[in-house]
Amino acid sequence: MNDSKRIDVLIVGWLDGNLTGAEQAELLQWMEQSPENAAQVARMKDIWQASLQKVAEFAETGKEWGRFKSAVENRIKEKKRQQQKVVRLVSGIAAVLLVGFISGFLFVKYTQQNPIYITATAPAGSVAQLVLSDSTVVYLNAGSQLTYCPEGKSRNREVTLNGEAWFDVAKNKKNPFVVHTPACDVNVTGTQFNVKAYATENQVVTTLEEGEVMLSSAAGYQLARPIHLKPGEQAVIDRSANKALVKKVETRYFTSWKNNKLMFINMNIKELIVTIERKFGVEIEVTDPGILKYHYTGTLKNESVLEVMELIKHTLPIDYSVDGQVIRIVKTNKKGGE
Repeated sequence: MNDSKRIDVLIVGWLDGNLTGAEQAELLQWMEQSPENAAQVARMKDIWQASLQKVAEFAETGKEWGRFKSAVENRIKEKKRQQQKVVRLVSGIAAVLLVGFISGFLFVKYTQQNPIYITATAPAGSVAQLVLSDSTVVYLNAGSQLTYCPEGKSRNREVTLNGEAWFDVAKNKKNPFVVHTPACDVNVTGTQFNVKAYATENQVVTTLEEGEVMLSSAAGYQLARPIHLKPGEQAVIDRSANKALVKKVETRYFTSWKNNKLMFINMNIKELIVTIERKFGVEIEVTDPGILKYHYTGTLKNESVLEVMELIKHTLPIDYSVDGQVIRIVKTNKKGGE
């Protein structure tokens, strides 16, 4: 069996839930070698979810195809409930649930030295769920990375976030939970909140759904004063402008991504493009800078990237073409919706 067919068989086995621990490790190692490898697995999972007829070509043997088809039929009977797997990394440290909203892949690494650090990464085109050892639930958005030291000083619960994550923190007033970001530390004892803190972006946005959080200065950024949030409030810290803003928001607009639902209210196209690139693992090029002045309002759920582009095309005066993993957007003279 050649290497290409071997990988296809591993992917089919993973989707079907029949890989051994060694085979899972082999597949994850291959996925980590390049974004193209991860994208290939994402495409195969999309096919699995969308169509039975197109998947047979990926199976190496009739036996694998039979298991594959049976698994899909079971998913349909269960109203297409998302497949979940549990990977035990270190006994008593963390459990990782692989949840495939688009493609449920989570790259996990941990150090052997003391203390142990676990780094979990949800690559582009994937949303993943983690359950930490203290029962805190974390959803990692596409292109996000979470580093967790379960044996930190004073046994405080601390994580470092690069990207976006939603947290449901297990209550423990004696051991506060801290999320470290480039602009602030989010301190909680038990609550539900969302933090968006990509290293490539100037703003760190914290949105509180339940409970209470306190934002304090980070190691590399000084806040004028601590910020206390109440449910329904959002703090936007802009490192480039050196200012912080607290406002009332409809929290579901900022947390629906964890349920594979994106809600946009007058979002500028530049930010929309970044969101689409992360969600689907594609690259988008804009041929006319004037396009970046547009704004988009809409709700996306379960659409493919091409369906998303069609929705935008019928709303704004743009058109697009596809070249491999690259989508090129051009400006047109038509009015949106024509």
